[in-house]
Formats: sequence, C-alpha cells, structure tokens
Amino acid sequence: MDVILKEDVEKVGKAGEKASVSNGYGRNYLIPQGFAIKATPAALKVIEDHMRKRAKRLAAQKADAEKQAVELGKLCLSFIRRSGEDGKLFGSVTAHEIGAGVIAKGFEIDKRKVSMDTPLKSLGEHKVKIKLHPEVAAEITVEVKAEAVEALPEKEKASEDETSEDTAEKTE
Repeated sequence: MDVILKEDVEKVGKAGEKASVSNGYGRNYLIPQGFAIKATPAALKVIEDHMRKRAKRLAAQKADAEKQAVELGKLCLSFIRRSGEDGKLFGSVTAHEIGAGVIAKGFEIDKRKVSMDTPLKSLGEHKVKIKLHPEVAAEITVEVKAEAVEALPEKEKASEDETSEDTAEKTE
C-alpha cells in the first residue's frame, strides 16, 4: 500500500514523503492515527501545498531561533553556592535552575531544552547549551561563585571562645 506521510514516522520516512508499507500497517495504524493518508493524485496535491506552508513556518521559526540565539549568547548567569576548599560544590547547579535563571532574565525558553550531561559541581565559568530549534542552539556562560564566608570581628571571636570554654566546663 502506498501512503503519504503527514508526520515523521520512525523507520518509515519523513513528513511529505511517499512510502510503501504493508496493507495492515497502513490501514490499521498509520491512517487511523493521522500519521498518513492513502496516496492518490488529489492527496499528493494537498500534501504538496501543506509541505510548502510547513516549510515557510519552519523557516520563520528557525529565523526567530537564530535571533534569540544571538541574544542568549551575550547572557551570563551567576550562581552563588557553598563549596569546599578544593572548589567542589556541596550541592550543584542543575539545568532546571539555569532554565529558570534564563527565564528570569526575560527570555522565553522551555526549561527542558537546557542541555547538560551532568549538573555543574565545581566553581568557575561553564558553557551551557540551550536548544532553541532542531538546527539552532545557543551557548550561554554560567558562572558559579563560592559563597562568601564572613570573618568575625576580634571581639566576637573572643566572646565565642569564652562561651565555648564555658560550655566545655559545664559538660565535664
């Protein structure tokens, strides 16, 4: 059976292509699910028109994504986290937090499109990719800084030492 695919179907073809499939697969799955229509001369004309409109829409989406990628490329996010002396974080900076930070800066993205293999677990600058379109990805800079530990003034240190001695005497 020859069908024209309305959507991309894995191992069969891409949207707009004509494909030969078994009668049962076409009649019982592809056509009822709306993935394909039976190949007829009239259907070919309709699909060609549909594909032209789809191509224009995809080109416009890609152009918008490229503009947004340029703007996102200038973005630098900073996160402050507690860390050990060796520069490793006690926690991590996740893709969800980075997505929320980008949205807070006024960009409209899907948080799930932030691409990271593992969460950031060390101090410093990191490059993180955000997929805006199947063919367009933006790279932003994420800076992870150590949380500042405030030094106590000398008077407070002395009073803390005295109170710790007092508690030590009480426990003995």
